Amino acid sequence: MNLSICKQRQKIAVDVDAVCRLIAATQLPSGEIPWSTGDKTDPWDHVEAAMGLTVGGYLEQARRAFIWLRSMQLADGSWFAAYRRGIPEDRTRETNMSAYIAVGVFHYWLITGDRHFLESMWDTVRRAIDFTVSHQRTNGEICWAISPQGKVDPMALLTGSSSIYMSLKCAMAIADELGMATIPWADAYKRLGDAICNRPYLFNMTKSRFSMDWFYPVLCGAVTGEMAGGRIKRQWKKYVVEDLGVRCVSDQPWVTVAESSELVLTLAAMGDMEKALIIFNWLSDHVFDDGSFWCGFTFPDMTRWPEEKITWTNAVVLLAADALFHLTPGGRLFSHAWWAENGHPG
Repeated sequence: MNLSICKQRQKIAVDVDAVCRLIAATQLPSGEIPWSTGDKTDPWDHVEAAMGLTVGGYLEQARRAFIWLRSMQLADGSWFAAYRRGIPEDRTRETNMSAYIAVGVFHYWLITGDRHFLESMWDTVRRAIDFTVSHQRTNGEICWAISPQGKVDPMALLTGSSSIYMSLKCAMAIADELGMATIPWADAYKRLGDAICNRPYLFNMTKSRFSMDWFYPVLCGAVTGEMAGGRIKRQWKKYVVEDLGVRCVSDQPWVTVAESSELVLTLAAMGDMEKALIIFNWLSDHVFDDGSFWCGFTFPDMTRWPEEKITWTNAVVLLAADALFHLTPGGRLFSHAWWAENGHPG
């Protein structure tokens, strides 16, 4: 494949403004960004949607999204797992969902250099990370959730813990920029990374059917170098459907745009731009008439499912495009080389 031609094609194929218009149109006046019009909102996907807006230059809308999240933070630093128009719908408190605000805030900072925004969000990030780290266990894994009744579920999830690893990395980078101490986080970060890399038995293995359990340890930067390459290669055929994209679950005929885009991010983070570009190219036909992307489709019948236009799916397409085409300084967010070169953890 001629990579320069592929790159040019994708710059045309992805309408950044159309994708951002979809996200912005779905956003509520409060700043909350549901999955789709009339749907629920969860903290992790809300942050992802805000990151997409930031890539597209919709900075006012992105700031409103972060301010809404700040206003909804609970006393212990967490958020509920789901809201609908600001009303809690699921009062579970997930560690992964709560920590992810650090990634969104750092991403906004990378793109805008807005120090006032960074300072205004610091206390929110600090409290969220403290909540998450407080649920780390002796071997380094982090319990995934606290039930509505207040009971800690001791189960640890590999995808969720990998996301927390990325959140900790971004939180420490924010703290470093603002001159704040993060020694307790550094220890938690090190122990979590060791668990992800060396103790797979600590995590719920029933989730290994999901492609995110395959690539998230690499995407977050816990697994790098030859180990990352080997991990991706070993299970490539299990999850990747040639010329279509990435299965959400290994034993189901359902390809999703979000997982495919996240694999693009993962490959770009490793520096394998050739494979990343090829997979990104597969997504270009899966768009609505307004330029926004499908959520997913079944194969071989190629039935679009579900029909909703999902905000966070569209956002991660923009993150993948940014990693490939360097649309903004945020395109380096997941790059293993960038984190290593800039003296940050990872």
